[in-house]
Amino acid sequence: MTVDPTTLSYTAEHEWVLIEGGVATFGITDYAAEQLGDVVFVDLPAIDAPVVAGQVCGEIESTKSVGELYAPLSGRVIQVNGEVDADPSLVNADPYGAWLVRIELDGESAPLLDRAGYEALIEGAA
Repeated sequence: MTVDPTTLSYTAEHEWVLIEGGVATFGITDYAAEQLGDVVFVDLPAIDAPVVAGQVCGEIESTKSVGELYAPLSGRVIQVNGEVDADPSLVNADPYGAWLVRIELDGESAPLLDRAGYEALIEGAA
């Protein structure tokens, strides 16, 4: 599943979000993957675990550092990407295809950005 980055929403913590009906799929952006370096481990939330918008729900470890994964929206985890769990390097190879978590939404969300807003954010960080 590779998605068009221009159609997604983003968080200030460098996650992308695709909302389809009452389900949100999210992963980390190409910028985040580049900043992390080679991803060697992911710690994703458990199925049925509640997640809260803006709060840590997992970790991504690279050869350079450990980064936190923040829930962009509140809800309940309904699926995690087992392929990424087995081969974390997929995050570097295809950040927009290597989704991490799917949640059933409960209505609460953190502030989300469109692509232009996200690009402005990362340009300001550079």
